[in-house]
Amino acid sequence: MCLILFAHDVHPRHRLVVAANRDEFYARPTAPAAFWDDAPGVLAGRDLREGGTWLGVTRGGRFAAVTNVREPEAYRVGAPSRGFLVSDFLRGSMSPEAYAERLAATAGEYNGFNLLAGDGRSLVWLSNRGEGPRVLGPGVYGLSNALLDTPWPKVELGKEDLRRALEGASDEALVAALFATLARRDPAPDVRLPATGVGVERERALSSAFIATPEYGTRCSTVVFFGRDGALSFTE
Repeated sequence: MCLILFAHDVHPRHRLVVAANRDEFYARPTAPAAFWDDAPGVLAGRDLREGGTWLGVTRGGRFAAVTNVREPEAYRVGAPSRGFLVSDFLRGSMSPEAYAERLAATAGEYNGFNLLAGDGRSLVWLSNRGEGPRVLGPGVYGLSNALLDTPWPKVELGKEDLRRALEGASDEALVAALFATLARRDPAPDVRLPATGVGVERERALSSAFIATPEYGTRCSTVVFFGRDGALSFTE
């Protein structure tokens, strides 16, 4: 998952609105979103190589998602899969705060990550490249392959799109607007590209919301609403 745009406690009907793209190598085996046979309350896609997921929800209103931190020079082969950070929270019953505090003690075992975890009462962000868990207040946020709200062009543009979309009158219009945002293929100008160690050409290819390179790109787009009335909408 390489782009997550979300609005927490700012919409009149929805306490959480999420729009996310999962970017991955095309060769990595993946199952589309479904309720899991071994965890019937979990609705998520699945990484068929390791068994975890990048974004999911539960019937009880739990939510979690993860992005990788782009730092090729620090990548460690054999580190545990970051997809289990999401699936373990979804399968469990710990509060987001307690889960993040427990995870913080072992977070250094993983390659760089950002984790979002919520349960309808609170929403927490944790990165093992940050300063510890943070309980998020109301607001519009963006997360890619750096720390929360790092002003990469696609994060800033996506947040602007999300703010405008939230002003729409209907959920149908909101869904359409968010999928249009996730489908953007306009690369950032070279002068605004981050420098993450992959070279300018690669940075340019990865700078749009929707990525399409010969071997790697956006594998799925997801929009999730958590209604204030308890209803949940999940569209992949």
